[in-house]
Amino acid sequence: MNAAQRVGGNDRDGGVRREALRVLSDEVAQCRLCPRLVAWREETATVKRAAFADEDYWGRGVPGFGDPAGAVVLVGLAPAAHGANRTGRMFTGDRSGDFLYSALHRCGFANQPTSVRSGDGLALRDAYITAAVRCAPPANKPTPAERDTCRPFLERELALLSNARVAVALGAFAYGVLCGFAGIRPRPRFGHGTTVKAPSLGSISHIVCSFHPSQQNTFTGRLTPEMADTVLLHARRLANLPPA
Repeated sequence: MNAAQRVGGNDRDGGVRREALRVLSDEVAQCRLCPRLVAWREETATVKRAAFADEDYWGRGVPGFGDPAGAVVLVGLAPAAHGANRTGRMFTGDRSGDFLYSALHRCGFANQPTSVRSGDGLALRDAYITAAVRCAPPANKPTPAERDTCRPFLERELALLSNARVAVALGAFAYGVLCGFAGIRPRPRFGHGTTVKAPSLGSISHIVCSFHPSQQNTFTGRLTPEMADTVLLHARRLANLPPA
């Protein structure tokens, strides 16, 4: 399966947007512009976690996933080394994804609450998931140069997601990148539930902030299922979607 085939969802607007996203997805998968990230993603895919020793890791840049006609786009930090870097699908195969997709299912954005691997039947409705950086970074910390090198992928993706009305920033890193795109200076302080108008972010009118669904946040109770639902349902309302 190539990177293009990993773009899922229900494209109600026809094939033009889907084809453009497929082209972009293949470019993401083939990108080798950041030597440190390329080395790390490939090393991780070779020196595997014991639990996944028998699996073939994706080990490339990870494209976005979801409904190309979706009204809500969720933006994370970067793929997890043994999550999306293994499965090739955003927030898939790790605890962060378990938490996030369960919330998306409760809030009417996903047809099932689990995301285990590509081809597991998961489909998103009215939502698309992507990240600011497309390769797994050491210690989950991309450098500013790596962030900026990856920036054109997200800019092009958001332009193609022309039905998107609300961006959900999963964490402060994604929030900073989105505010940079929108030219929001100074930007309001990041906080869970913070909502910012984004008049210069293409079709997107608002950015809604959420704590990142990392284990550090979900295991400590800093981010609870109820808190995640509150943000996602708020995003639904802002995007003028029907109740879940």
